[in-house]
Amino acid sequence: MTIRGLTFDGFLFALVAVVALAALLPQLGATGGPLHIDQVATYGIALIFFLYGLTLAPDKLKQGASHWRLHLTVQAATFVLFPAIVFVLILPFGAYMPQGLATGFLYLGALPSTVSSSVALTGLARGNVPIAIFNATLSSIIGVFATPLLMAWFASTTGAPLPLLPVITKIVLLVLLPMALGQLARLWLKDWASQHVRRIRMVDRLVILLIVLNAFSDSMIGGVWAGHDAFLIGAMAIGVAVIFVVVYVVLKLVCRVLGFDTPDTIACLFCGSVKSLATGVPLARIMFGNDPLLGLIIAPTMLYHVLQLVVLGVLANRYARRPPD
Repeated sequence: MTIRGLTFDGFLFALVAVVALAALLPQLGATGGPLHIDQVATYGIALIFFLYGLTLAPDKLKQGASHWRLHLTVQAATFVLFPAIVFVLILPFGAYMPQGLATGFLYLGALPSTVSSSVALTGLARGNVPIAIFNATLSSIIGVFATPLLMAWFASTTGAPLPLLPVITKIVLLVLLPMALGQLARLWLKDWASQHVRRIRMVDRLVILLIVLNAFSDSMIGGVWAGHDAFLIGAMAIGVAVIFVVVYVVLKLVCRVLGFDTPDTIACLFCGSVKSLATGVPLARIMFGNDPLLGLIIAPTMLYHVLQLVVLGVLANRYARRPPD
């Protein structure tokens, strides 16, 4: 679906649909429900990261590996600047938020950059695509370790420490091992994977939708959303919008100070200001398990995913219309 040059991914509508299904028929997707979606989602996490390893092409990373100042800026924006801004903005309001929502905002800040969206939007905006590929991929790999560590630190500041060792064990079994097996499988399946990228992406998104359905079904049955109305959704939307604007503006100023040209600045902005729903949802399931609050925890990430696609889609079209460099 396209409106004035801005493409709206059908995945966004699918996310809305599964949340609505969870609200109407929560027993259907709940843990222990008739469809046993919780078990499918758990094994699906390993499948997601196996497919990620299968489609990860190391040779593409080499094309953008030399611009170390830009790489450092993007990774620092993702794992230092973004979490710090979220922490500072959320800290004064944490006591007034429903249980789990502050964790959700902090989790958003701790996530890695997205791969497909940032690369596609950088290409649309006529930015430095090899740089975007390198940094988006590197961010996803770093995030496997950095996101749990950041969340453990966030949790320690609130007096509710995260049990890091069990989380790391699950990450090794459900993330690192499948990714390594996927890379190994490239020796035989590389050509097949390159020919079926769209089908692989559909499987990836289907698993994410199942995890979202399970999380929101559990949260509905657990009464997490009881007493909350559209005001809470509006407040979350304002929160993620403020976070995006602050991160984007600060990062743009950093790019200007460092003297990056326009294509490099586009890659930096479009990689450093986005967060990965595709990584965030499976990692949340690993870190928080079947906690009824999981639906509330991933809600800011889902809203931010919609916001970043819409806003950066508009900005990418504007950048694309600039005179030739």
